[in-house]
Amino acid sequence: MLALVVIMLILLAWALVAGRLARFSVTMPLAMLAAGVLLTAGSDPVFVFDIDVEPAEHVVEAILAILLFTDATEVPGGVLGREPRLTLRLLLIALPLSLVLAWGAGALLLGGVADVWLLAVIATVVMPVDLAPAVAFLRDPRVPERLRALANVESGLNDGVLAPVFLLTLAAATAAGGDSIAEAALDAVPSLGIAIGVGVVVGAVAARVLRRSMDTGWSQPSALRIGVLALPLLAYGTAIVLGGNGFVAAFVAGVLFGPAARRLPPGTLHLAEDVGHLLSLALWFVFGAIVNQTLAGGSITWRIVLYCVLALTVVRVLPVALSLVGTTLSARDRFVLGGIGPRGIATLVFGMLAFIDLPDPENDLVLTVTVVTVVASIVIHGLSTGLVTRWYGRSPAGGAPVTGSPP
Repeated sequence: MLALVVIMLILLAWALVAGRLARFSVTMPLAMLAAGVLLTAGSDPVFVFDIDVEPAEHVVEAILAILLFTDATEVPGGVLGREPRLTLRLLLIALPLSLVLAWGAGALLLGGVADVWLLAVIATVVMPVDLAPAVAFLRDPRVPERLRALANVESGLNDGVLAPVFLLTLAAATAAGGDSIAEAALDAVPSLGIAIGVGVVVGAVAARVLRRSMDTGWSQPSALRIGVLALPLLAYGTAIVLGGNGFVAAFVAGVLFGPAARRLPPGTLHLAEDVGHLLSLALWFVFGAIVNQTLAGGSITWRIVLYCVLALTVVRVLPVALSLVGTTLSARDRFVLGGIGPRGIATLVFGMLAFIDLPDPENDLVLTVTVVTVVASIVIHGLSTGLVTRWYGRSPAGGAPVTGSPP
């Protein structure tokens, strides 16, 4: 109960001074992380968290399901945004190439302590993009509107694309032998099919039913918001019960529900978004304890640090820049889009789930990589976002809205 009181006090304090702290690029996730580090440090900390338990796994999975759903609903201009060709290049070219490069970098730097499938798990953990640590980039009018929209669309979709890949590699990494790995791969196909079916039904049917209920006067806005909050957990739970992939189901439900939600009363999605945001902030607080645990364990090596830096820079920037060659995006915009790829809650959730499921010492390696990647991302992207926005501000074209032209 004390933890609840302290977290609520932190949130209240943030609400009072958020405007002032925003001037110094201090975001709410960073504030919660700092609070978590301070209150879980030392030999007799104020709070102690144990993430290696089954209830913690279920809580983390539920949070990710809500975030996948809300991220998918926030994509502007349809499922793939206003420029679907550019979005597809990012998802179908840049993302797979980044995963391959991340796996290759892991083989060079971590190959002595990790096998092929564990390296694949690590690659999927470090690649999801979460713009929350660099939210100033999306809100700054000096950055071209087209670039901000494209970054927002990619961030909303790529963690949903990576979720089934992560679960497949995790299943293979925990399998006992070659036959088990093959079975895990074969099981993934019907699992994805079930998940897509559940997501389609929940997302599309729920949108029509909710809209019909409002039109006939059977419901009201407050009840509608509660119904929307139930959708990601309904999709996730139904898929799990039927043997499907719950994350994919929640994501697909959000993709299909998003366009229909725009025809519902304003604010219909606000409750789901706020609950997801609040739960993610709680995870940032818990992440502070994980940071302390990792530092105390002395498991951080120069190889891990170098791998994480590469994952945040070269492994991300080059595939994005290459995938967008031949489009109307300038070279500067291509490299900025690749550089503004912070890692946040999705990386943290994937890392925590891998830590819970993998045996020792593999789980410690994944958790260490997760911690170093997220902390390094907060530092690198926190510092670079302001520089990038000022760079665009000095440009004659900086901040000018750019309409979506075809690639």
